[in-house]
Amino acid sequence: MITLYDYELSGNCYKLRLLMSFLGIDYKTVPVDFYPGREHKSEWFLRLNPLGQLPVLDDDGLVLRDAQAILVYLAAKYDPSGTWYPRDNPALLGEISQWLAFADGITSTASAARLHDALFYDFDIDAARAGAHRLFRILDEQLWFGEQQGRDWICSAGHPTIADVACFPYIILSEEGGVPRQDYPAIRRWCDRIKRIKGFTVMSGVFPAGPTKVAA
Repeated sequence: MITLYDYELSGNCYKLRLLMSFLGIDYKTVPVDFYPGREHKSEWFLRLNPLGQLPVLDDDGLVLRDAQAILVYLAAKYDPSGTWYPRDNPALLGEISQWLAFADGITSTASAARLHDALFYDFDIDAARAGAHRLFRILDEQLWFGEQQGRDWICSAGHPTIADVACFPYIILSEEGGVPRQDYPAIRRWCDRIKRIKGFTVMSGVFPAGPTKVAA
């Protein structure tokens, strides 16, 4: 049985819950009081992850940290279709890897802004928001050009990959850090497409897709 050491409001924890829901993986959670208890810095948790960061995943004794690394592991092991992390396609794996690194940039900007506003972390809020907007412009352009080529997802595949899962949470939660998305129409359409993937699950601040519009 997979155990996820989890904080309900963490976007990095959410991306793992989201992928496991897409893949139909059974798992259990161990809640960690990130705020205000700072349990991720406690002695027992540091034995799991010396970095004192969430999430941590334990799969039958294999303990992994870092959300992006765990996405790779889950998709490589538990996706029989091989679409979320296509191990036999080196070019696509290269694309996915660069967007996983991009997702870390979203965490250090949009997520930092959210931590500042919601949990009172002492970050340079102007720098965090400006950094988030810079990344959002890059992603919006990537998605817009993809749409012109008939592509719905971040990478060149005709299906979503873990790159989409990695980038989605802190983008959809960005307004909680004062980073609005109204100037990024391609991102908004992409978020709606993700919400329509079978198995999509929500968290606090993330809502289901609205009804599909029927042409008159």
